[in-house]
Amino acid sequence: MICLTLIDFCSSKENYLPAPMFSRNDFSIWSILRKCIGMELSKITMPVIFNEPLSFLQRLTEYMEHTYLIHQANTSDDSIERMKCVAAFAVSAVASQWERTGKPFNPLLGETYELVRDDLGFRLISEQVSHHPPISAFHAEGLQKDFVFHGSIYPKLKFWGKSVEAEPKGIITLELPKHNEAYTWTNPTCCVHNIIVGQLWIEQYGNVEVINHRTGEKCCLSFKPCGLFGKELHKVEGYILDKSKKKVCNLYGKWTECMYIVDTATFETHKKNDKKPGGDSLEVIPGSQLLWRIAPRPVNSAQMYNFTTFAMQLDELDKEIEAVIPKTDSRLRPDIRAMENGDIDLASEEKKRLEEKQRAARKNRSKSDDEWKTRWFHQGPNPHNGSQDWLFSNGYWDRDYSQVPDIY
Repeated sequence: MICLTLIDFCSSKENYLPAPMFSRNDFSIWSILRKCIGMELSKITMPVIFNEPLSFLQRLTEYMEHTYLIHQANTSDDSIERMKCVAAFAVSAVASQWERTGKPFNPLLGETYELVRDDLGFRLISEQVSHHPPISAFHAEGLQKDFVFHGSIYPKLKFWGKSVEAEPKGIITLELPKHNEAYTWTNPTCCVHNIIVGQLWIEQYGNVEVINHRTGEKCCLSFKPCGLFGKELHKVEGYILDKSKKKVCNLYGKWTECMYIVDTATFETHKKNDKKPGGDSLEVIPGSQLLWRIAPRPVNSAQMYNFTTFAMQLDELDKEIEAVIPKTDSRLRPDIRAMENGDIDLASEEKKRLEEKQRAARKNRSKSDDEWKTRWFHQGPNPHNGSQDWLFSNGYWDRDYSQVPDIY
């Protein structure tokens, strides 16, 4: 057994996990990854020590932490104002990845996760709909039927010698029925650096285009790569185009902290006159309006896998929740629960057992020509851009789980 150092836990239930994270200092990831340079990592089995005690389905749910931005968009009668809020939501959805260097557990085929948050006004269901390639589908809706947020994510992981790159393939869609609007976008690429030696650090980079399919308005966001001296680290810049492709305003900020909006003329004048060398801090341009700011993390976050308060609550299981969820819910996964409770040996054993059980089930299906059927999602074209997607089939919230598989 690996002994854990006791730390003083925060007294609030929602701000701590049952046990602190393990030290990874005694483990070499190089011994596992040296043969994988340039390869896709979804089929590589990683030791549990490099995980965090959440399933990827739970990690996806962290998109919902800043749901208030969707509610804010709904209250505005101006489509450009709504686009500002939706763009801020798209950036905020990846903010929890900052300093999260642990890998979430790969969901098992048929695994599900639900979250109902009355305080934030939404409920969400997700399902692992494919194993090879690994595809996770999710569907969230406002409790007042005021929005629908859905998508399917296929995280392509590649190892490049010193870094692991995660390209989150898949379309994300937000629908606002009150305004008869649908917005789509894709997430930026995430990269974890210094995999072999040194301090791990994360950057997001790439272009994200948020499209309003009713009005034709777009928000074009650029997640900046770090750059030579780190002056662009975590920075995001972009602009909103009206339907005639005219710039109406600019956005800027850091995906780890905040996003601001300012008129285009002021932004361009500032960029032209700004001769100062870039630094870690963000300079707020006079006349800017704050769109979104991240909530501070709990004081003990560093000992808790760098989780946010929202993330720390995702695996909570009480009798009330256990009475209603299906037996496929991520909260019931014994390997994740063991890791959360500080038992790394049991977590490793259970992870291995579950993977072997999944392989055996797949082998049995191939012998009998029995095809796997997803329960809560079906494949089909995205209704707004026609790309291949996984769409919610309804029925989950009827609470009849008598036919769900035994995957744990």
